[in-house]
Amino acid sequence: MSGAVVWRHDGAPGGPVLPDGCMDLLWIGGRLLVAGPDTGPHSAGEVPGGVFAGLRFAPGTAPALLGVPAHELRDRRVELADLWPGPQVRGLAERMAAYEDPGAGLERLARARAARSAPSDPLAARVAAGLRAGESVAAVAAAVGLGARQLHRRSLDAFGYGPRTLGRVLRLQRALALARRGLAQAEVAYRAGYADQAHFAREVRALAGTTPGAYAAAYAPSPAGANRETWQPSGSRTTA
Repeated sequence: MSGAVVWRHDGAPGGPVLPDGCMDLLWIGGRLLVAGPDTGPHSAGEVPGGVFAGLRFAPGTAPALLGVPAHELRDRRVELADLWPGPQVRGLAERMAAYEDPGAGLERLARARAARSAPSDPLAARVAAGLRAGESVAAVAAAVGLGARQLHRRSLDAFGYGPRTLGRVLRLQRALALARRGLAQAEVAYRAGYADQAHFAREVRALAGTTPGAYAAAYAPSPAGANRETWQPSGSRTTA
């Protein structure tokens, strides 16, 4: 699966799940679940259990595989059996249980499904790349040859929210990556494309439910030089 990442949660406590524009297929306690795209912080406890594995899909790639528009799963964690026929999911769960490495099982499941599914929206990758690079919504719409309403509708289906919200989420991820490097808040705001430091602080509060200072402190390097936490994909607390 292009752009998909296998990850595992080892049961260690973690902070809230933050928006990243991604969707995840989860294997936990013999069950298959889907974590939809987030618009705000979510408690990691929404996904019950200790040790589990997941397959994180790049923005815009999961809806074709799941057969469900992304906006129907926005801010939700649902059983795969609620999306696909129950007998089919039970058969998949039985096969998953036979894998010693659940992550590899999820990847094979997704590859087999992708081979039988319609391809992802070809515009999704270009839209996500443009917004990730800091392009304006108007510039992205012009680049893909769509009007504002068409782009919004296609974005809802592919990403779970409109291009403006996706741009905010991806800009937040750029900013948090810079913050984890230890840059000053004013420098983070400038490099990530915020109008000023106050704008950066408002967006972190709105999308991540915290402050830039609190986030930077949580991810400050330990005395040994390693971060205490790792970046969190949607629906998880730690990555492989």
